[in-house]
Amino acid sequence: MKTYKQVFSELAKAKRAALIPFFVIGDPDFDTSLAIVKTAIDAGADILELGIPFSDPIADGPTIQKADIRARNSGMSVTKAREFVRKVKDYKDIPIGLLMYYNLIYQYGTKKFFSDFHKAGVNSVLVADLSVDDADEIMSPATEAGLDTVFMVTPNTDAERMKLIASKTTGFIYTVSLLGVTGSRDKVSGDVRGLVERLKEVTDVPICVGFGISKPEHAVEVAKAGADGVIIGSKIVQLIEENLGKKEKCLAEISTFVSEVRKAIERQG
Repeated sequence: MKTYKQVFSELAKAKRAALIPFFVIGDPDFDTSLAIVKTAIDAGADILELGIPFSDPIADGPTIQKADIRARNSGMSVTKAREFVRKVKDYKDIPIGLLMYYNLIYQYGTKKFFSDFHKAGVNSVLVADLSVDDADEIMSPATEAGLDTVFMVTPNTDAERMKLIASKTTGFIYTVSLLGVTGSRDKVSGDVRGLVERLKEVTDVPICVGFGISKPEHAVEVAKAGADGVIIGSKIVQLIEENLGKKEKCLAEISTFVSEVRKAIERQG
């Protein structure tokens, strides 16, 4: 199974940041969602960030909340999400990070969850509503299962806490570019460069930036700030929402958008 370490090493030699699109698994339904993810892989995704839909996604704005509702209404469950991951890995060996909420893991059984999803092909699980102070809840079962750990840093994280988060992170640090929930923004947060610089002073763990990135030029700006990866979620999920019932148009628009972002950060490299 391809690791984050391998991908970031390859991209460091190529001198460019990783492109990491985010999707809600099962949005708007299992088969269409799988076709969308495969399209993004073909268009140039380096790593995938996948969300398992949840009823109370407190870190997410309206766009991803609606995607969660669509996926849940189509019958998506944790067990079906595991099968979804298997199918993606059968298509291509690309690193997959899950971004989700702790209740789903707890209900499934924490140890069993990490073991089963690692076997399915997952590289890491970021639990959005679990702070690093409670990391022991998941670190042992994740490590025993062979998973990397990923935790979040935000603009108001101080230096000592950054060190703590970095010390518990083996995959990459998910760096939230702004205060607030997920969602497209017109401009990249002015906090990004300073945030990446402060993190680089305390860790060598790869730093990937998400929240509010919705245009190729945003991705370039984040990469120029020194980020090792650019995570784009709401903009892509919005394209799905705008093309419900129009599968081929949806796939074409996502392919075009992901390709444009990939070309932009390649030129920047």
